[in-house]
Amino acid sequence: MKIKNWMQSEPVTIDRQALLQDASTLMNEHGIRHLPVVDDQESLIGFITESDLRHFSFPAMVEDIPVHQVMVINPITINPNASIETAARLIHDYKIGGLPVLDKKRLVGIITLSDILAAFIEVMGLLKQSTRLDVIVSKKGGVEDVTRIIKENKGEIVSVAQESQSSRRKVHYFRLEKCDPAPIVAALEKNGHKVVSVME
Repeated sequence: MKIKNWMQSEPVTIDRQALLQDASTLMNEHGIRHLPVVDDQESLIGFITESDLRHFSFPAMVEDIPVHQVMVINPITINPNASIETAARLIHDYKIGGLPVLDKKRLVGIITLSDILAAFIEVMGLLKQSTRLDVIVSKKGGVEDVTRIIKENKGEIVSVAQESQSSRRKVHYFRLEKCDPAPIVAALEKNGHKVVSVME
């Protein structure tokens, strides 16, 4: 999953000489929490967020302060061809809510925590009707054997995830398109895999 397929193209931007009051108005009008600050060539020169504005909570405080005095200079950015996973890691590690997307220094979009969440929800099929099997995979057959059994029993795999906590026998979560899980569960158990939960 690449950033360019999930980012907000043509993001709302602001000039460095604009006032904080203008930034606040733009955020409210467009329902956003991040504003890239650009120059005349649409090159990124800074980034201002809703949390930056919270430090100036009184209207009188934002009337005469230009954006460039408050903006983050040299913000963390990402390339449109980078992966969603990379963006998620940066947002998590730096505890930020969004990333400007740059292509050769030119601002081409913005990706936020909400965009990343939407991407993962889509890929994991969480909003679709589905069947989930939680399986302790047999060491003998492995994950490949589980996927083979599911397919042989007319199951369509949407996504596969693994329990992140360290344990001796990890649980794998197989999300399938809505189906009758009974024959799949029976076949898995017969082949030495342990189905610990079925969710429909």
